[in-house]
Amino acid sequence: MLPKLTIPLAAALLAGFTAPAQNVPPAATPFQMTGNIYLPNKLPATPERVASLQVPAGFTISKYAEGLDMPRMLAVAPNGDAYVSNRVKGTVTLLRDANKDGKVETTQQVAQKPHLHGLALKDGKLYIAAIREVYVADVKADGTLGELKTLYKDLPDAGQHANRTLQFGPDGLLYLSVGSTCNACDEDNPESATLLQLKPDGSGRRVYAQGLRNTIGFDWHPVTKQLFGLDHGIDWLGDEDQMEEFNQIKDGGHYGWPSIIADGKHYPANKPKSGETYEEFDARTVRPLLTYKAHSAPLGMVFYRGQQFPQAFRQDAFVTMHGSWNRAQPSGYKIVRVHFNEQGQPQQFEDFITGWLVENDKSEFGRPCSIIEAPDGALLVSDDDNGVIYRVAYGTPGKDGKKAKKRS
Repeated sequence: MLPKLTIPLAAALLAGFTAPAQNVPPAATPFQMTGNIYLPNKLPATPERVASLQVPAGFTISKYAEGLDMPRMLAVAPNGDAYVSNRVKGTVTLLRDANKDGKVETTQQVAQKPHLHGLALKDGKLYIAAIREVYVADVKADGTLGELKTLYKDLPDAGQHANRTLQFGPDGLLYLSVGSTCNACDEDNPESATLLQLKPDGSGRRVYAQGLRNTIGFDWHPVTKQLFGLDHGIDWLGDEDQMEEFNQIKDGGHYGWPSIIADGKHYPANKPKSGETYEEFDARTVRPLLTYKAHSAPLGMVFYRGQQFPQAFRQDAFVTMHGSWNRAQPSGYKIVRVHFNEQGQPQQFEDFITGWLVENDKSEFGRPCSIIEAPDGALLVSDDDNGVIYRVAYGTPGKDGKKAKKRS
C-alpha cells in the first residue's frame, strides 16, 4: 500500500521538481516594427524643372521621350532603337530617334501581355519577363516584334515583389531576378528571393544566388566580369533600417535574407530556416560590399562601357534610386554613381544627378527607374512617375540647346 502524502511532504517533493525544458517558453526578444509613410507631392516635369537638375560639369540631361504612360524597364538595340515596358498595361513600346538628334520621333507599341516588365536583347531577339512567364520574340528589320513565344509560365507567384528583370551575362546566359513574395518571411518556393540562371532557349534553369530580397538592378563589371547588384532592404524597421545592399553576386552565394540583413544584423522575426544559430548561418552568407541609405529603392543599374564620358567615369556603375515612400524624410529620387577602383572593386557612392526633389523635399517631379547605355555612349533613364525618358550625355545639349544646371 502506498504511503499517504501529507501536505508538507508533497510540498517538499514539488519543491525539488524541475519541469521539462520544452515546457518553458523562451525569453522574449525585444523587437518593434516601426516606420513612416511620406510621399512628396507630384509635379510635372516642365522644361524649367528639367533645366534645374544638377549634373556634374560638362554633362547635360534632356528629354529623350515624353508623354509616355509609366515607362519602366529599358533595352536598347545596336542600331539605337529602344524598347520600354509598362507593367500596368503589360505593353512594350518601340522608341526610335531616326535622325539621331537626341529626341525620339517615333513611338510604336510592339507587344502586349499581362504584366510585361523586364527586357533583354540578344542576337536579334527580345526577351521579356512577366510575373510567372518569360517570353522571347524575334526583332524584325523595322523594329517591330514577331510572335511572343513562351519560354516559361511557372515562375514563382508574385506576392509583394512582382517586377522581374532580365540581363544577359558575358557568358551568354540569361539571368532573371525573382523577388521575394513578402517583406520578410521563410519562402516555400526555393526560387523566390533569388537570381536564376538559364540558357537562351529556356533550358538549364537553376538558382544562381539566393537570400536576395529584391535585386532589380544588376550588371557585370566590364573588365573583371564580376556580377554586382543592389538589393532592397526590409521595410518597417524605422527610417534608417534596413540599408540597401550593394553586393557582389556569386554563384551559389546566400545573401542572408530574411535572417541576416545589411552588414550582419540579426532579424529576430525569422531565425535561420536551416536550424543553425544566427552566427553559424551568418558565417556562410555573403556580406554587402557597400550599403546605402535605407528605403531609397534602387531599381536600375548599368556599368559604363562607352567612350563618351570622361575617363574618370568609365567602368563605374550608375544606379537609379527610385525614391522612398516609408521614411519621414524622403531618400532617393536621384541617380548615383558607384565609383570602382582600378582593381574593379566598389569604393563609394556619389551623387550623379539630383534635383527631382524640390520645395524642401515636399514635392518631386520625377522618379528615376531604369537606366541603360545607348550605342552612342549616352545614358537613357526612364521616369515611370512622369512618363519621361531622359538622355544623359557629356558635352552635348538636348535638342532645345539648353543644358541642365551644372554641379561643381
